[in-house]
Amino acid sequence: MTAFRYAPMFPLASGRARWRPLGSVGVSRVASPFGPVVRVEPALLRRLAGEAFHDISFFLPRRHLQAIADVLDDAAASENERFVAQALLRNAVVAAEGLLPLCQDTGTAMILGRKGEQIVTGADDARELTRGVRDVWQRENLRYSQLIPLGMLDEENSGTNLPAHIELLAERGAAYRFLFMAKGAGSANKTRLFMETKALLNSERSLTDFLRERIR
Repeated sequence: MTAFRYAPMFPLASGRARWRPLGSVGVSRVASPFGPVVRVEPALLRRLAGEAFHDISFFLPRRHLQAIADVLDDAAASENERFVAQALLRNAVVAAEGLLPLCQDTGTAMILGRKGEQIVTGADDARELTRGVRDVWQRENLRYSQLIPLGMLDEENSGTNLPAHIELLAERGAAYRFLFMAKGAGSANKTRLFMETKALLNSERSLTDFLRERIR
């Protein structure tokens, strides 16, 4: 028999991640017929998603900020490069105040979760995570980016930045691991990005011609 070794798609660099604890309220160990399990209250998933996307929207990692600041001290940097670095740092300072986000396109909320077999929530985890996404986009000054198709040519903004893209995987152990991402750059687009005007949707003929040209 050949052993299969699972390799995570997005491995965390050991020792580099900086964590912000949310406390242990809502997490407990309980007995079960299969041994001890970890009970996670559904409300904690909702809070976790909200906190994660708040931080993504308003804060940059310290290492990233330091890399931008290093440009200012780099003798080989051009005047334009220093100007851009200064603009990025000023933007980061404004966003860190918690009123205006880092980018206007606040992105599609994407969540990848790996749930250990010993984790029990007693709830629809995707639903609780979705509520957390809805909460933070409605509470903060975050732009709704998601468009809901009403037909072949018509669409409207969801007004909640939903639906979120959520994938939950099962694995062994007593850990519940999450990767939260806010995908910008045309937010709702998941395959290829074509920068076109809304005139493309004004008639079936223009959209059909566009699709035929791109499929070739």
